[in-house]
Amino acid sequence: MKNKRLRGSLFGLLVRSYLLFTLTLLLIASALFWLWNSRLDQIYQPPDWDGLLKDPALSAGAYQELTRYLKHGRGEFAIYDGDGAQVYASGGGFDKAYTAEELACILPYGEPVAVDVYHTTQPDGSHRHLLVRTVYQDGAQSPTPEIMVLDENLQVAFGGFGDGRSGYTQREFQLLSSNELFRAPFQTSDGRPMTAVLRVTLLSDAAYQTAYQESWRIWLLFLPLYLGVTALFIFQLRRTIARPLRRLNDAVVAQSENRPVQPGNWSGPREIRRIGESLDRFSQQLAESEAQRRQMDQDRQKLIADISHDLKTPITVIAGYIDAICDGKVPPEEQERYLRAIHGKAEALTELVNAFHEYSKVEHPEFVLRPERTDLCEFLREYLADKYDEIDLASFSLEVSIPERPVFCLLDPMQFRRVLDNLLSNALRHNRLGTALFFDISAGPKTALLRMGDNGAGIPPERAKRIFDPFVVGSEARSGKGSGLGLSITRRIMEKHGGAITLNPHPTPGRSTEFLLELPLASPPSEKDSEP
Repeated sequence: MKNKRLRGSLFGLLVRSYLLFTLTLLLIASALFWLWNSRLDQIYQPPDWDGLLKDPALSAGAYQELTRYLKHGRGEFAIYDGDGAQVYASGGGFDKAYTAEELACILPYGEPVAVDVYHTTQPDGSHRHLLVRTVYQDGAQSPTPEIMVLDENLQVAFGGFGDGRSGYTQREFQLLSSNELFRAPFQTSDGRPMTAVLRVTLLSDAAYQTAYQESWRIWLLFLPLYLGVTALFIFQLRRTIARPLRRLNDAVVAQSENRPVQPGNWSGPREIRRIGESLDRFSQQLAESEAQRRQMDQDRQKLIADISHDLKTPITVIAGYIDAICDGKVPPEEQERYLRAIHGKAEALTELVNAFHEYSKVEHPEFVLRPERTDLCEFLREYLADKYDEIDLASFSLEVSIPERPVFCLLDPMQFRRVLDNLLSNALRHNRLGTALFFDISAGPKTALLRMGDNGAGIPPERAKRIFDPFVVGSEARSGKGSGLGLSITRRIMEKHGGAITLNPHPTPGRSTEFLLELPLASPPSEKDSEP
C-alpha cells in the first residue's frame, strides 16, 4: 500500500533534523545576543531630549509628564523663567537661579560645539586654564578652534570665545567647562521666554560594571530554551520514527503469533515505509500460501478418498467372488462367469493402477521430455490414420482440417501421443454413437493451435471449471469408467512442452465440447544443424 504522507529517507530526516536543530539554537543565541546588546545599549543611551523639547507638554507647563523621556537615570532637566529663576526640576543638583551670564556659559543643546579644559602650572607656580572650543561641521572638526587662556583668578589672559568678556566667576567657569549641562530656550503657550537646562549623567565605571554583569542574566534564558527546543525535537523524532517502528514491531509480533495482520498506511521515513510495505506483501503472500496449503490438504484428503474408493470397489468384487467360489457357493456351470468377472475387475484395477503410476510420474519434479522438431500437421495425420479403425468401429465420424504447409513444434512424440490418446478415449467413452470428432490446426506468429472437439453430450458447466483436476470426470462424479486422471496428466504434459490446454467456454458453432491445445513454434533449424 502506498503511503500518502510522503517523507524522505531516514538519513535525510536525521540530517534535516540536525540542521534545523542547529539553526534553531543559532536563532535563539542570536535573539539572546540581540537582547543582551540592546540591554547594553540602554545603559549608554541618553534621554530623548529631542522628544522632550518637541513635546507640547513643555510649552503647556506640564513638566511632570516630560519625565517619561528620562531613562535609566541617565539625565535630569530643570525649567527656568525669563529672570533665571527655577520653575521646575525633575531631580536634585540644579541651581535655584541663574543669571543671564551664567546661562550664556552653558553649552547650547543641538549645536555641534564642545569645550575642552586643560589645567597647567606655570614656572612661577601659578595656575592657568586652557579652554579650547571646537565646532563640528558634518561630523568633522573645524580647522580653527577657539582658544582662551584664563589665569588663576579666571581672568582672560589670552584669546577669548568672542563674547567680549575679560573674566569669569567661579560659577561661570564651572558652567563653561561642563560637558554635562545644555540649555535649550523655548516659549510657553502664552509667549513667555523660558529656558530648559538638560543634564546628562555620565555613567561611572562601577555603575557600568554592575549594569554589565546584570545584563549577563539574559544568557540564563538559553538553558531553558535549549531544553525546550531539545524536548520538542525529541518529541518530533519520536513521532516520526518511534511510532512507525512501534507499529512495525506490533505487526511483526502479530505475524509471529499467527494473528492476522492488516495492511497499514505506513508513515515515517522511506526505509520504514518500505519495510512496512514489504511486511504487507509478505503477510499477503503468507496468507495466500496458507490458503493454498489448506486447499492442498483438502485436495490430498480427497485424492486419498478417491483412490481408496476406486481401489476398494474392484478389490471388494474380486474378494467376494473368490470367497464364493472357495466356499462352494457357486455352481460349476457358473464358475466361468464368475472368473470372467474377476478377470474384468482385475483388468480395471490394473488400468487404474497404471493411471496412478502415470499421474505420479508426470507430477514428479524429475519428469522430463525428450522433444524433437516435429511437423505437427504430419504427426496428427499419422495419428488419426492409426486411430481410424478404432474411431470407425465406435461408429464415430471424423472431420479434419489440417493445413498443407508444415507447422513445426518441439514435441516428445510418445508423451504428446498420450495427450491425444487421453482426449480421444474420453470422447469415445462419454459420447453416444454417431458423434462427430473434429481436429483443426492453425498457426500464429509464435504458437500453433490444435482444436479437438465433438458434438456429443458436452460437459456440465459445474464440472467444466475443474475438469483438469485429479479424479474429476465429465459425467457424474466417480461413476462410469475412467480414473479421472487423464486430463490432469494431459495438462501436465502440455505444460512441460511449454504450452497449455484449456476447455473452450465458447466452442465453435456445431460443437458441444472443444479443447484448445496451444504449443510454441519451433525455431527454424540453423545451417549447422542442417549439415550432414
